Amino acid sequence: MPETSEYAATFALVDADGDGRISADELVALMRNLGDACTHEQAAETVRAMDSNGDSRISLEEFARFMSSRN
Repeated sequence: MPETSEYAATFALVDADGDGRISADELVALMRNLGDACTHEQAAETVRAMDSNGDSRISLEEFARFMSSRN
């Protein structure tokens, strides 16, 4: 399993409500703040791709696993 501390600060920026999970709504808000016209459907697809336990949210562990697999 990848080291989660490496990704914790980035994760915290996306986890706007601080509940320890990233939702599709939080991804939409982030992308819009960055100037990207991300739809809820696109964000939900991203969440599904990263969500390994099926709770429709991205945990820090899932986020770290996904990010480390891209390096």
